[in-house]
Amino acid sequence: MSKKVSCLCVCALLLALGLPAEAQQRGKVPRLGYLGGAFSTHPAFLQGLRDLGYVEGQNIVIEYRFAEGKLENLPDLAAELVRLKVDIIVTQSTPAAQAAKKATPTIPIVMATGGDAVGSGLVASLAHPGGNITGLSTLATDLNATRLELLKEVVPKASRVAYLANPAIVPEMIGLKNLESVAPSLAVTIKFAAMQGPADFESAFAGAVRDGVHAAIFTQNQSTIPYRHQIVSLAAKHRLPVMYGWSDFAEAGGLMFYGVNLSDLYRRAAYYVDKILKGAKPAELPVEQPTKFEFVINLKTAKQIGLTIPPNVLARADKVIR
Repeated sequence: MSKKVSCLCVCALLLALGLPAEAQQRGKVPRLGYLGGAFSTHPAFLQGLRDLGYVEGQNIVIEYRFAEGKLENLPDLAAELVRLKVDIIVTQSTPAAQAAKKATPTIPIVMATGGDAVGSGLVASLAHPGGNITGLSTLATDLNATRLELLKEVVPKASRVAYLANPAIVPEMIGLKNLESVAPSLAVTIKFAAMQGPADFESAFAGAVRDGVHAAIFTQNQSTIPYRHQIVSLAAKHRLPVMYGWSDFAEAGGLMFYGVNLSDLYRRAAYYVDKILKGAKPAELPVEQPTKFEFVINLKTAKQIGLTIPPNVLARADKVIR
């Protein structure tokens, strides 16, 4: 082979190797906005992106905005992301999704977790969302019936059960109606106790106990996770059996949790991001309902408040904290 031909081959090879890198540099790196009510994202979301080939800081950029438990800050944070002209906004809760929807009618919004998306007015229907929102529903309100049934099995004497919730959050109020509809079949009366923020925690628990409740259900959104230790401590102080809607509370010392597998939802949220970046329209991507659920019992807490978990209930738990 002549030196001239050899040189041409080498040049062609170098050019071929360089083209993808140059093309990637010339191409736009996707920019996501991540809007949450708590303090951080779920690691499963980032892992889901990595599984699909997206590495933060390399071929995707993520702008994080967290309300740190102050839901009233969500509208301003959503507006910031819109001004940054992000390609997609990923939301961490129903209030975050509502704030994002008000901030933009055009930027695609992916709900990583959301309660009743239809009842909250976020989408027209699960099968045909319409508009610029899609993603995952936690079915948080529909799960309350099962939570009440489990709580009744653990505390058979429970004829009065408190529902600790934020009246300003639509899915929480839908959850209250759901509980009230199934409570009579279990011979239970639901007592609503408003908890809009940390300042209400102590009074809500004390008021519920004064009302003579035997147990409680707490399913508030992720903005309350930063306060889980405070809430769990109040339940222990009042020796009140509480069923939680987030696994973080059981891990922090709460008695029981029943709900969706959050890791699975966040991984699926990454799938939605990938679909939209590849050209899919949110209006045409059905909102998915969860398929994986978990039941966690904290035996240490049960012992602390003098409660014995029936063997048949214990056998159904996916995880037992001893």
